[in-house]
Amino acid sequence: MNTYINNLNWRYATKKFDTSKKISNEELDNILEATALSASSYGLQPYKILVIDNPEIREKLKPAAWGQSQITDASHLLIFANQTTFGDELVDDYLTNVSETRAIPAEGLKGYGDFMKSKLATLTDTQKSVWTAKQAYIALGNLLSAAADLKIDTCPMEGFDPKQFNEILGLNDKELNAAVVVTLGHRSDEDETQHYKKVRKSKENLITHI
Repeated sequence: MNTYINNLNWRYATKKFDTSKKISNEELDNILEATALSASSYGLQPYKILVIDNPEIREKLKPAAWGQSQITDASHLLIFANQTTFGDELVDDYLTNVSETRAIPAEGLKGYGDFMKSKLATLTDTQKSVWTAKQAYIALGNLLSAAADLKIDTCPMEGFDPKQFNEILGLNDKELNAAVVVTLGHRSDEDETQHYKKVRKSKENLITHI
């Protein structure tokens, strides 16, 4: 645990990446696997993780992210895209996966499926989009921690125009929305931010035991 805490202290929102350093496919796969193992409400994972490899697309996205250099300079660019709406198929697809993975007859899961559907059916499309975005952020937190544990630098980013990202990536037609962006790679020696002391609330101010 001490090593994990030390690695969390090591990480920061990297502002300038070393363009000459790329993370390996194995490192990326490990980070994505850890992210896929993230908790989500009911286990539904109502989002997609887009790995943007195409440099031309990253150049197009950069102006929509206020010209921030991380978009093009980082080794990898990932976008968490939450589902803007959904129907019963979200639950049905999940239960099919449960049935196949655990070798459980689908009929035995019907009661649980009906319960989930009854709760989710009460949400408006706006509420659904807010809920799915929250699930994406849970996964983002797991990604940041997993990357830090591998000494991979990251920068989570909300500084972008989702509408422009959605248009460039064709997400609207897929009922997806760019919720949050994260860049991965290795910090540049020129990034002064890495030398700043980490500032967090004290445990006394942050945590209340009741």
